[in-house]
Amino acid sequence: MARIVIDITAAVRQGAGIGRYARELTRAVLKAFPQHRYTLFYAGPVRFPPTWADAPHVRLRATPLPERGMVWLWHRLRVPFPLEALTGPADLVYSPDFLLPPTLPGRRTLLTVHDLSFEIMPETLPEPLVAYLRRNVPRAVRRATHILADSESTRRDLIRLWGVSPERITVLYSGVDPRFRPIEDPEEQARVRARYGLGSWPFLLTVGTVQPRKNYPRLIEAFVALVREGVFPEGHLVIVGEEGWKAESTFEAIRRSGMAERIHRLGFVADEDLPVLYSMATAFVLVSRYEGFGLPALEAMACGAPVVVSRTSSLPEVVGEAGVQVDPESVEEIARGLRVVLTDPERRSALRAAGLERARQFTWEAAARRWGEIVEALLAH
Repeated sequence: MARIVIDITAAVRQGAGIGRYARELTRAVLKAFPQHRYTLFYAGPVRFPPTWADAPHVRLRATPLPERGMVWLWHRLRVPFPLEALTGPADLVYSPDFLLPPTLPGRRTLLTVHDLSFEIMPETLPEPLVAYLRRNVPRAVRRATHILADSESTRRDLIRLWGVSPERITVLYSGVDPRFRPIEDPEEQARVRARYGLGSWPFLLTVGTVQPRKNYPRLIEAFVALVREGVFPEGHLVIVGEEGWKAESTFEAIRRSGMAERIHRLGFVADEDLPVLYSMATAFVLVSRYEGFGLPALEAMACGAPVVVSRTSSLPEVVGEAGVQVDPESVEEIARGLRVVLTDPERRSALRAAGLERARQFTWEAAARRWGEIVEALLAH
């Protein structure tokens, strides 16, 4: 039996992206390895209560300061207040979100690095955030006993940009929760359409925080072109995701499109509604300029949506031959990829079948087993 400490701040604070990763992986780990004793610590305020962590072998610990305060204490002022003063003794500390808290000397630590967007595309992030991440993430990587990367693409970036030894990095793919499946119930579909003000019209769906890396202005331009040329005459575009940084370029693209009434920003969508949206979409589109993994594409495939994704960074690795791949820098190519899906019913059906099969290869149970193998190896040394 080992004493394992996990930082679940992202799990209780963030809805999508890293928040979902932290929730789902931690939940699967707690279920797969009940022989260990876990202390889950978090810095509030809590948006998503960790009801999934209610088990005899699990303790919850809130930090004495809210998240902003702990960031200042640990990562800006670098006060060496050790985590163990809060959690008690630990054999291993795991952080699923880029940074490690101070720990006592000799502590084994495991760290997930999701992507290096702040190094590769710093112009897509706020300058203070880039400076903060460039100062602290390399420090965490140097301290970590072992590093998990979301994809082979991220692993290569760590080796290429920071010279991290390959043997210190393991790729740990995300999974898809079983609730992401085709939802064909007409009542459920009608409920979700009514809840979000979506008419009976067909729509393209994209999911991700509204920020420059997601490339929404080019997607909007491609969508408008397809409507105007009659390929998707009744179609709409639905964007799911909270407003992030530098979002004005997306809002300006919507205003400039001349089709603002056909472009719907839903913000954050409840977990129970997302599979229904994926299932109803004529196609799912993720044409980000860079992704560490691209979990929404996997979730969309699990729900039977044909997908169109960028042929950059991790997305080809995740989607494989089960989706149409395009150059995210080219509006014409994005439109061409969507045109294939929208005008060819046989191709659309083949993509649905291939996507469902591809998604079955990614499970949180498999991710948890791999995580456990790595932890056991770390604890043995």
